[in-house]
Amino acid sequence: MSELRTESHSLPTLLQGLRSHMQPLNGGPRQYDGLMALIGRARFALLGEASHGTHEFYRERAEITKRLITEKNFTAVAVEADWPDAWRVNRYVRGLSDDVADTSLSGFKRFPAWMWRNTVVRDFVEWLRIHNANLSPERQVGLYGLDLYSLFSSMQAVLAYLDKVDPEAARRARARYACFDHAAEDSQAYGYAASFGLKGSCEDEVVQVLREMRRRDAEVALAPGLEADEAFYAQQNARLVRNAEEYYRTMFQGRVSSWNLRDTHMVETLFALDSHLAATGSPPHIAVWAHNSHLGDASATEMGDRAECNVGQLVRDRYADDAVLVGFSTHHGWVTAASNWDEPPERKRVRAGLAGSWEDVFHHTGTPRFLLPLRDDAGLRTLVAQRRLQRAIGVIYRPDTERQSHYFFTHLAQQFDALIHIDETDALEPLEVEQAWNTREAAETFPSGI
Repeated sequence: MSELRTESHSLPTLLQGLRSHMQPLNGGPRQYDGLMALIGRARFALLGEASHGTHEFYRERAEITKRLITEKNFTAVAVEADWPDAWRVNRYVRGLSDDVADTSLSGFKRFPAWMWRNTVVRDFVEWLRIHNANLSPERQVGLYGLDLYSLFSSMQAVLAYLDKVDPEAARRARARYACFDHAAEDSQAYGYAASFGLKGSCEDEVVQVLREMRRRDAEVALAPGLEADEAFYAQQNARLVRNAEEYYRTMFQGRVSSWNLRDTHMVETLFALDSHLAATGSPPHIAVWAHNSHLGDASATEMGDRAECNVGQLVRDRYADDAVLVGFSTHHGWVTAASNWDEPPERKRVRAGLAGSWEDVFHHTGTPRFLLPLRDDAGLRTLVAQRRLQRAIGVIYRPDTERQSHYFFTHLAQQFDALIHIDETDALEPLEVEQAWNTREAAETFPSGI
């Protein structure tokens, strides 16, 4: 992309300019016509979220994806979730299992389960199954996971597949995977022991399993169809085990290396999925659901300053305008998040955006919901070229340290091709609502009411 001028604008000038470029979202069935036009014939629509627990982000992303499927023939949804857990959902939406929508999501047990076990995803999964019901297998839309946390469950999936198709290969793989037995299916315990030399790494073993599976699949001619899908699923699990072994080994050595390993794995999985689906005919079109921090171009943010890359940057580097990066933001409201890792989800109040942040600027436009089509609007891109703070809430939200924990600087016009702002948002509802989630905090002005 061309270099942008970084001239500064006074707030009144900036607000006036934004109002002349934004597309208000009124909730009607055609409200995203502008976004559909921007996406055009692009094969990858990367749809972000500014938190992992905001109802409106999930709902709007699902509605946009439905239009991509029905109007632009998108053929897959790839999500920031573990590969084997999402595969169960994939089988359900394609009519290959006896699950119902709720039980198809039951594989998502690892913290934070609410990211995928929530009411919006359940309803979207049910819609997708109904959509697929009368389509031929090659035209059905699948749902796939991109993440790499499922080290041990992916091992079990590899062994289960090999037990069925090649018992001798299963015996060899089982012997190699036994290298992990000392960790007792605790991925972080394995990573800690391997990183600090308390136990040897299992790098060679997981590489050998993957090589043998690739060699076997190359020698066995599989026509596109269910058998090829199962082989692809198994090989991706073996590749995940290899990458997850390295990820957990490096996570104790520094944030940058482990972050880059994780996002590189997600991109490798996306590209492998693209190649696999292309074998059935036309080049596939894929919607990607993940956090803004994964899907916005990292080179336009503080992440790039730290030499971190991400999915959005790597996909854009490879596919250029054939990939559209869409971000979300909110100014205030509620969010489902935990206070610490592995703690129950809570319904937490989202503080008003910090003064001078993009969230604060968007709030002052006075428009509650709007789309900014950044890619094709040179005037708008120049207007928002100034570097500003942007908020990112993951599965943890700590309002008391919000500036340090949840804000980073970004050049918005380079980070996204479009941005959707919803000024006030509500918390995503988990399928299993715990007591902590129902607890409502006192108003910010309590007890004075001012």
